[in-house]
Amino acid sequence: MNKRKGRKSGTILCIIVLWSCIFSFRAGAQNPSSYYIEEPPLFRGGLVAGANFGQVDGDKYAGYYKVGINAGVTLYTRLNNLFSLSMELLYAQKGAKSNFIKGSSSNIYNIIDQRISLHYAEVPVMLNITDVHKNYVGAGLAYARLISGTETIVTSPNANYNGDDYPFKKYDVSFVATGNLCLVKGLYAGLRFQYSLLPIRTKVDYEFARAKQYNNVWVLRVMYLF
Repeated sequence: MNKRKGRKSGTILCIIVLWSCIFSFRAGAQNPSSYYIEEPPLFRGGLVAGANFGQVDGDKYAGYYKVGINAGVTLYTRLNNLFSLSMELLYAQKGAKSNFIKGSSSNIYNIIDQRISLHYAEVPVMLNITDVHKNYVGAGLAYARLISGTETIVTSPNANYNGDDYPFKKYDVSFVATGNLCLVKGLYAGLRFQYSLLPIRTKVDYEFARAKQYNNVWVLRVMYLF
């Protein structure tokens, strides 16, 4: 009789243990995060490509009519689940472009066309905040080295303007603020604003300029992080 009770008790105990295991397995399958959380990578590299829409504050015109390339590579370093540092190496075209005929300061000349074309190798460094949907917002500084810079002005009557007499600085230091919206895993759409902290040119012809000049740029681009 005692043996029967022992076998019966053992059977009941086995059933309870088996049922507990099945229940735990089903609960874990329904909520994988309860037993495994994927750690975000420490480093993420990627490619960026887009367009700059720029103007030069201090010339005779206003408006983001100069369109140029913004493209290169980026690297994100995760500090924690909220903050990350990013650094980019970019080719960036900036400058200005006229969109209507305008008189010079003395009104002796009509400015028919004025174009500033600046080509930079640029390195922005930013501190970023990431939300739960993997979107990024960030701010920082960018150092840019001038590859080439030209200015052409066409006037009536002809003013014989020589842009080489008013050279641009070999560097540009700017403030950067950016936002990146995660479209799908790894792919982002971004909007960025940049403004020079130091003048890009201090010597100007006041017949065709107003003051010291600064880059003022909006950027639309896409980014893919591996």
